[in-house]
Amino acid sequence: MHITIDEAKCCGAGQCVLAAPGVFDQRDEDGVLILLDADPPESAHAGVRDAAGRCPAAAIGVRE
Repeated sequence: MHITIDEAKCCGAGQCVLAAPGVFDQRDEDGVLILLDADPPESAHAGVRDAAGRCPAAAIGVRE
């Protein structure tokens, strides 16, 4: 799995951090998505898929 993000689309909802906290974080100043691990371990894949599905701005891209 490889993850990409589009910071320009991010609305700071934070659903990604709730779904996959080891993979995503948010900037303190504006809440914009931070990608911590673009190639997460298999144990994080379900959370990443959930995060991408929850993102209201479709700012998370997942390539399997």
